Amino acid sequence: MNPNSNVTLENLAASSLAQCLLRISRVSPGTWQVLGVKVSAGTAVDAVKQHDFKNPAAAVYFNLPDVSPLAAIMLFNPNDMMCISKCFTGHSFPRGSFTTPADEVMLTELGNIVLNAMMNGFLNALKKCLMPAVPQFVEGDVHRVTGELGKILNPNQGFRIITAALALQCDDSVAMSEVVALLPEEIALKLELLQPPA
Repeated sequence: MNPNSNVTLENLAASSLAQCLLRISRVSPGTWQVLGVKVSAGTAVDAVKQHDFKNPAAAVYFNLPDVSPLAAIMLFNPNDMMCISKCFTGHSFPRGSFTTPADEVMLTELGNIVLNAMMNGFLNALKKCLMPAVPQFVEGDVHRVTGELGKILNPNQGFRIITAALALQCDDSVAMSEVVALLPEEIALKLELLQPPA
């Protein structure tokens, strides 16, 4: 993997996410920001382990099995629920001892918007049009999250991992999230050929 070639993938992800967060910012009280994008290589397990699992994580994820497969994950810290909900809906959801159905619906909808925006950036560059994927939700430690991903992805398959760090701020509260795309190497190479680095 040529590190210089990753610039194309970083630019595609950063541009798609920035446009998406700008649209969210226009209709929500929070400030949304892409802090950075990095590209690495590894399995889905390697991708998930980039998240800080000091606390259980909440994850929204989907795959597009018709494209090789292509998958995406958005990871949250459930302890940030009050900040995330205030940034997204304008109302703080109090954090209890467990994630409520309302919390899950809100995170799933947010993940659906952000993940589809990033993946559409890649698909548009490839001139592919697919039906939006139905996101799924899981909460738990790294083994629980990777176990669920293992139901839709080969845990031993290698991917190009594109990870974006997002910051959500509302008033004095800040929450962090990671958005991860898992691209099979053949798709990553096609994108590098189609899209010269900006």
